[in-house]
Amino acid sequence: MYKYHCLNPISEVGLGELDENYVVTENPDEADAIFVRSAKMHEMEFGKSLKAVARAGAGVNNIPLERCADEGIVVFNTPGANANGVKELAIAGMLLAARDIIGGINWVQEYEEDGDIAKITEKKKKVFAGTEIQGKKLGVIGLGAIGVQVANAAVNLGMEVYGYDPYVSVASAWNLSRSIHHAETVDELYNECDYITIHVPALDDTKGMIDRHAISLMKDGVVILNLARDVLVNQEDIVDALVAGKVRCYVTDFPTREIVGVKGAIVIPHLGASTEESEDNCARMAARELRDFLENGNISHSVNYPDCSMGEKGEGSRITILHKNIPNMLGQLTSILAGENVNIALMTNKSRKAYAYTMMDVDGDVPAGLEEKLAGIDGVLKVRVIR
Repeated sequence: MYKYHCLNPISEVGLGELDENYVVTENPDEADAIFVRSAKMHEMEFGKSLKAVARAGAGVNNIPLERCADEGIVVFNTPGANANGVKELAIAGMLLAARDIIGGINWVQEYEEDGDIAKITEKKKKVFAGTEIQGKKLGVIGLGAIGVQVANAAVNLGMEVYGYDPYVSVASAWNLSRSIHHAETVDELYNECDYITIHVPALDDTKGMIDRHAISLMKDGVVILNLARDVLVNQEDIVDALVAGKVRCYVTDFPTREIVGVKGAIVIPHLGASTEESEDNCARMAARELRDFLENGNISHSVNYPDCSMGEKGEGSRITILHKNIPNMLGQLTSILAGENVNIALMTNKSRKAYAYTMMDVDGDVPAGLEEKLAGIDGVLKVRVIR
């Protein structure tokens, strides 16, 4: 029986993936797994029984990843599960930027009691005239699950699309429309495009990537969309560019003190993945990841440990060890099993920077005390036997 705790409301559709072997607990200290969306976890103390944290979404800046890794807690996220919701908002953002739809709607509301509104509309509507996105050039920075969908949708809307991602995966590359231009450098994309949308994670080398210098390389009157993370765009620099008219419109899903109220800024209250479908998809994916880890020991879409799988556990026992990525670790692990006369039928080991994961299917029963011996090796963080 596994216990789980939800720090935020989690879609019942997703939790429906858990069977009778899972029970909810109101006490996070006794949970085997925690589901989270936006709740801040940096100040939390974790119980000894906690094995995994599943973020029902992509961003994990609310979770102390390194501390979790040091305590042998695997953190999962759900990349791509909310991709369609964010894609649709990106398309909506481009349309809102191209045509002053918001301004026009607000103007009509001011005349809600005017009997001549139809006549006045015909005289005033030209104030809100805009442009079409068909035939315009769109630059997509980051061709992951979301970026690929945005790029393909824009192609279908008649846009000329440039994509830039030096680390694009094989799977993403296969899903890209062949009509998309491959930008060799991000500067090429800046120079060419009328619209630029960002779909990259917030890392040390991406934070502030859209700054004064980057904007200076763009076309006058460019439209920039940021539905990924607020820190990707330097707030002072984007405000200056809007005021100066260099940037015609900035569409962001992240309200900040600097950008709210600035002319030319369309500020959305973080609605990218806030659809029923996205929340269901994220919760469903998170629950499946947790089940596979707790029941089979397999890791997929972890953000602090390597992905590693040996398929569904068979009738025997499976030993899983989360440990530091240091020399002679495998030798020590296998020596202890040999000393206990335990035969390893199948073994795999994966590493990710400072951390590693070893899985072993063994013949027969696991002797009493073996877990403690393995856990006593310097650098071993957590040992689990799945019977």
